[in-house]
Amino acid sequence: MPMRRLPAGRVLFVQGQTPTAFYMVEDGEIEARFAALDGRMSVLEHVRAPRLFGLAAFISGKPSRYEAAAVTDSRVRVIGEPAYRVLMDDWPGFARALMREFAERFEGNLRLLEAARHLSAAERFGVALRQLADERAGPSDDEGWRALKATQAELAQLAHLSRQTVNQLLRAAQAEGRLRLRYGGIDVRQ
Repeated sequence: MPMRRLPAGRVLFVQGQTPTAFYMVEDGEIEARFAALDGRMSVLEHVRAPRLFGLAAFISGKPSRYEAAAVTDSRVRVIGEPAYRVLMDDWPGFARALMREFAERFEGNLRLLEAARHLSAAERFGVALRQLADERAGPSDDEGWRALKATQAELAQLAHLSRQTVNQLLRAAQAEGRLRLRYGGIDVRQ
């Protein structure tokens, strides 16, 4: 499986493109996002090693509903049709892992849909914070805190809130002892 290097900011594939492969993040971080007609971007998720992405469009043969761009300098494995066939036919564990990946993505999309339609700003903020913590927070320290490198802008975009609202919610959560703010990140409880 060939490897492709992507500098930060590089788009791997665009929304509407019919892919000839899907990908596995080997190093770095890829942002899956889609654009509205007015040009606003909505972030679906941040994909880090060793996660797969681009699966649905590749397997269905339909145009991608989102674009994928490198957030940081990244390396991805390109899994085209021949490699996909070998993995599915000769590696039984791969099919199970692929099904688990689809199930996790589906569950995540259901959470986002629920948040967008039924949750308050504070609840959407909580869902976005948990999603980022699940994706990239470090291990717990002796007191149960996990370091999360995330910005207010990322949280705002993921929760579909303004940065001002996210700032207020972060400060309120810190005052309640649910998180600790630090430069360039947030400490969250396990």
